[in-house]
Amino acid sequence: MKTNAATVLFTPALRTLTAVLGVGSFGLGALAVFATQNGPGSAALIVFGGVLLLLALLGSGIESLEFGGATLRMRAAAAERFALAEESERQGDTAAAGQLRAEARALLDAAGPVAADYRSVRGSMRAGASRTRAMEEVLVRARRLAQEQPFERAEVLRWLREGTDEERITALAMMQASPELRNFEATLAAIARSRTPFEQYHAMLLAVQMVDALDAEQARRLAEAVEAKRGIRFRADSDRRELAEEILRKARSRSQEP
Repeated sequence: MKTNAATVLFTPALRTLTAVLGVGSFGLGALAVFATQNGPGSAALIVFGGVLLLLALLGSGIESLEFGGATLRMRAAAAERFALAEESERQGDTAAAGQLRAEARALLDAAGPVAADYRSVRGSMRAGASRTRAMEEVLVRARRLAQEQPFERAEVLRWLREGTDEERITALAMMQASPELRNFEATLAAIARSRTPFEQYHAMLLAVQMVDALDAEQARRLAEAVEAKRGIRFRADSDRRELAEEILRKARSRSQEP
């Protein structure tokens, strides 16, 4: 959901109420960090309070704030990990604290330029080879992130299953680069219910990387999913057609193994 100046009018009274709610939420979150053991809850209050304060400060001058979008959700997850890191450190577990902070920094990296640049390229350029190349360049950075920094597997899986277009394509790129992040069921669903041809191509590219490690039943299901999607569109798209043929060849071979 996008909120912008054209759809929401921030009257003085509304901005005052938003500021009061923001200060209250932020203050409760900060207090809870020291007074309770509920790190995730404290982080959520702090993040929510910060968003309300931002709205109160900028009012109708804000152009776009993505409630439920890739950036805000990744930053909320990062704030939660920073809070958990503080709690782990207070309990003497410095190793866990370091790991959580590394995950939080990685989430912030993904929340910023990767998601924003993908959305910008896809929204501002006309469909065609130039746009595809530009989007591929953004995904190179997502793969590099997955190789250089730790990400929690469950979080990347959630992006692919439940996320925005930016989160889904980022998750696919990260799974391509990092085998420990991969999930067969989510990849199969991304092929069968992709939101764009570009997303489907990358889900199929991921499947090619995974197929040699599948068991016979998984290979059979993958072949069925790809076969069901073959048709006029694949014949017109040589990249997806070639991937489909490669997947079918490998998957059928795997499914016939004893």
